[in-house]
Amino acid sequence: MARRTKQPGPSAPSDTILRGDCIEHLKALPDRSVDVIFADPPYNMQLSGDLRRPNNSKVDAVDDHWDKFDTFEAYDQFTRAWLGEARRILKDDGTIWVIGSYHNIFRVGAAVQDLGFWILNDVIWRKNNPMPNFRGRRFTNAHETMIWCAKSQNHKRYTFNYEAMKALNEDLQMRSDWLLPICSGRERLKVDGEKAHTTQKPEALLYRVILSSTNPGDLVLDPFFGTGTTGAVAKRLGRRYLGIEREEKYINVAEQRLAQVIPMSPEQLEVTRSKKSEPRIPFGWVVERGLLTAGDILTDRAKRYAAKVRADGSLVCTDATGSIHRIGAHVQGADACNGWTFWHFDVEGKPVPIDVLRQKLRAELN
Repeated sequence: MARRTKQPGPSAPSDTILRGDCIEHLKALPDRSVDVIFADPPYNMQLSGDLRRPNNSKVDAVDDHWDKFDTFEAYDQFTRAWLGEARRILKDDGTIWVIGSYHNIFRVGAAVQDLGFWILNDVIWRKNNPMPNFRGRRFTNAHETMIWCAKSQNHKRYTFNYEAMKALNEDLQMRSDWLLPICSGRERLKVDGEKAHTTQKPEALLYRVILSSTNPGDLVLDPFFGTGTTGAVAKRLGRRYLGIEREEKYINVAEQRLAQVIPMSPEQLEVTRSKKSEPRIPFGWVVERGLLTAGDILTDRAKRYAAKVRADGSLVCTDATGSIHRIGAHVQGADACNGWTFWHFDVEGKPVPIDVLRQKLRAELN
């Protein structure tokens, strides 16, 4: 899927943080008012007791009050409540990302499907510097899982910037396993020398999420905003953000962080677009614009075949007439042919594909 026509609808607030309970704020947002949701909900880690290193020093683990639920049933009720509201406020052409670990992602996945979302991918964030397993009784937990969903199986006009992801990956198709470091070093936000948030996500992860599934101007909602990684990346990439957070200490850090973000310019935000999203250019337009004229001779690159351009944009060869594609296939005895890349015109003695002329017209239209 590629760049889509914006879907009109009621507006939600943007470039702000809503203070308070996420479910209550989600209930107050209009139907179909958000383009993309990135959710990093509590994982319900179920930790019991302190976690210590071999030298007996204490590990700064996730033992915050907001991550604790009395039972799995309570966690499931919470999950279905916020996901249900998220689906309501998501535009029909929008998507949702939910990240989790083995503690919660399977329960979240079941709720996602039960509520009618359609899973597009499960993306594995593989950490190249994970926290080790200090007790030596399990494999090192070196990944987290993101579930990426459309609103339903029938909602297929979602944004996926395939060519941009391919360009980001050195012209190789982006896979669903992403090797990225955990948040550390100078990126890790601190207050009085301590981590500002125990589960701060790296900006590189959100950069890939937002670049792949949104367009400039889209509204990205994070209902568990924390210290604002989603908002910071969205703002830098020219998207609007909306955060929901109930912990005042995180909001203070997020607001300071967001104030320092400088958005990219429109020129910097241009990404490689899918060919399917580009405007269709009939070969006849090349002729009527005078880029080629009736009577011009086109050849293949090796000049084995030739055809003459006619005034209506068709080609004629010794025994047939038709479109650039039909005649290209005909002269080769092939079932099909991309005439734009097969046929060439002469420029100072060198064959140049007529696709150059199509790209010229597309650039003018854009």
